[in-house]
Amino acid sequence: MGKMESIKRILVLQLVTFEFILDVAGYAVIWFFFYKKMVEVRFWQKGDALVIAIYAGILFSLFLVYGAGKIGYLRSFEIFLSHAFSLLASNLIGYGIICLMNAHVIDPKYILILTLIQLLVALGWSYLSNLIYRSVFAPRDLLLICGERPVDEILEKFKTRKDRFEIVKIMNISEGEEKILKEIPNRYQGVVIWDIPQHHRNNILKFCYSRSIRVYMMPKISDVIVQGADVLHFFDTPILLTREYPLNFEQRCIKRLIDIFCSIILIILTSPIMLVTAIMIKISDGGPVFYKQVRVTINNKKFNIVKFRSMKVNAEADGKAVLATKNDDRITWIGKIIRKVRIDELPQLFIILKGDMSFIGPRPERPEIIEKYMEEMPEFAFRTKVKAGLAGYAQVYGKYNTTPYDKLKLDLAYIEGYSTWLDIKLMLLTLRVLLTPDATEGVDENQITALKSEEENDESSIQ
Repeated sequence: MGKMESIKRILVLQLVTFEFILDVAGYAVIWFFFYKKMVEVRFWQKGDALVIAIYAGILFSLFLVYGAGKIGYLRSFEIFLSHAFSLLASNLIGYGIICLMNAHVIDPKYILILTLIQLLVALGWSYLSNLIYRSVFAPRDLLLICGERPVDEILEKFKTRKDRFEIVKIMNISEGEEKILKEIPNRYQGVVIWDIPQHHRNNILKFCYSRSIRVYMMPKISDVIVQGADVLHFFDTPILLTREYPLNFEQRCIKRLIDIFCSIILIILTSPIMLVTAIMIKISDGGPVFYKQVRVTINNKKFNIVKFRSMKVNAEADGKAVLATKNDDRITWIGKIIRKVRIDELPQLFIILKGDMSFIGPRPERPEIIEKYMEEMPEFAFRTKVKAGLAGYAQVYGKYNTTPYDKLKLDLAYIEGYSTWLDIKLMLLTLRVLLTPDATEGVDENQITALKSEEENDESSIQ
C-alpha cells in the first residue's frame, strides 16, 4: 500500500508540474516578447528572472491555497475552478506589477489573451489529468463499521464519489469487535468508522494503525475540540491543554485590523453593485430594499444583521423562523439572482466595519433557531466562543443544506485550529464558493434539522 501511494504522489506531482511549467512559460513569453519592451525600466538577465520568479511564486502559492493540484481528490470541474482562480489572481497581480514598474497602465491585451489560452488549457488538463489518474488507480475498497446511527446519509455521500471510494461491505458493531477485527485485513484498502462507542472505536483504530490500514473516522465533538489542544510536558508525561479562550490578544488584534482594512476596500469596490441591486429590488415589487433580523454573535450578544431583501415582503408573517428550502416560492426573481452570487450579503460589510461581525467565523444564527438546535445539540452554543462571520469553515467546506451537526463540527474545527493564515486562506477560498451552485441550495424537504425532528421527517415521507 505504501508503494502504491508513492506512485500516486509521483504521478500527481508530474501532472501538476507539467501544467505549472506551461503557465509560467506563457507568462515568460508575453514578458519577453511584449511587456519588457513597453516598460521604461531596463532589465538585465537577473531582472527578467526576478519578474518571472515572482509570478511563479504567486501562482504556486495560489495553487496550494485553492487545491489546483488535487488530482484524484477533487472532481474535474472543481480542479478547473481552483486552477482558474489561481490563474486569474496571478495574472491580475502580475499585470499590476508590470504597470507599477512602468508607472502607468499598459495595454492589457496580451495578458488577457494569455489568460484565455491558459484557461482553455487548464480546462482540458483538468479533465485529462483526472481521466489518467482514474484509469491507472481503481477506487479504494472500504469497510464501513457502524453503530446505532443510520448510515444512509454517509452512504449517499460516498456514492457521489464512486471514482474514489467503494463501500464493499457494512458491518455493525453489534456483530462483535472480534469478528470485525478478523474481517478488516481481508481485502480492504481502508476502514470507515461511523459513530460507534468510544472503547470499540479506540480498539479498532489502534488495530488498523498497527497494520498500516487507512481509517476514515467520523469525529465526535470532543475529538474536534482536542484538535486545537496544546501539547505540554509535565516531567515525562505529555498533557493536552484546551484553553478557555480560542483566540489570544494578538490574534484578536490582527483579526480586527484585517476586518477593518478589507471591509473599507470592499465597500468602495462594491458600492456600484450595491446601488444597482438596491434599485432592482425596489423596482421588482416596490418593497423595502433591506431587511433586518436579530442574530447572535460572540458571547451570545444579539445584533441586527442587514441584508438585501431576497424574499417577498412578509415572507414570515406568522413570526416563525423557517429555513429556506429548495425552490422556495418565497424568494423573488431578483432574490434568486443575488442569492446565487451572494450579493444579498454585501450590506454586512458595514456590520463588519462596525465590529459586530468578522469576515471569517461561524455564520450568525437567529436566537430562536439556536434554541431549537440546542434542544438536540447543547454543544451548539460552542459556536459563540468567537465573533460571528460573513463566511467560515462550514460555508467553504460545507453547503447551505449541510446538516446542523456537521456544520457545528466544521465551525469548531475553525475555532480550535484558528490562525491568521487560516483566515486569509478561507477568505480566498470563499471566492471559489461563489461559483459552486450546491453551496447555495436550500434545505431539502426531507432533510432532518433542529426545526424538524426525525419523527416528523418519517411522517412526512409516509404521507
